[in-house]
Amino acid sequence: MASTQTTPPQRCDTRYFGPVEYSEESVMVFPDGIPAFEQEKRFLALRQPINEPMVFLQSIANPSVCFATLPALAACPHYQLSMAPEDLDALGLETDRQPAIGRDVLCLAVLSLEENAPPTANLLAPIVVNLNTLRGCQAIQTDSPYSHREVLPLREAACS
Repeated sequence: MASTQTTPPQRCDTRYFGPVEYSEESVMVFPDGIPAFEQEKRFLALRQPINEPMVFLQSIANPSVCFATLPALAACPHYQLSMAPEDLDALGLETDRQPAIGRDVLCLAVLSLEENAPPTANLLAPIVVNLNTLRGCQAIQTDSPYSHREVLPLREAACS
């Protein structure tokens, strides 16, 4: 009789969400880190119903490193991802076609939330994660119509 062993959950301390339990299978790995945070290679995607559709990329190693992101298609419904062949190769994706957002990759725009300014999203250099391997990178797009500071429309809160 074969026994199935499950690894106990790991624990990640976070600055904003307290301790978070996770499984090793849910860790997103960024072999080269994220620009300006090259030492941060392992992240969790944290979601909270109150903040949907935002996704928080939390560094496992550093509780203070957490990126507020938004799925690129939530920021721009007609968003077109255009990755360089070297980024596709680094993520283990086919280099002869662009990956499909939601089927092949998770595509996240890093948010900038500054006081007295509208929120913006970096659609020029999205965070892209291969959904099969959870390998990720920040894919800087050249010749892109998008900006690193795309203004997001503010939504009115519904009151009852």
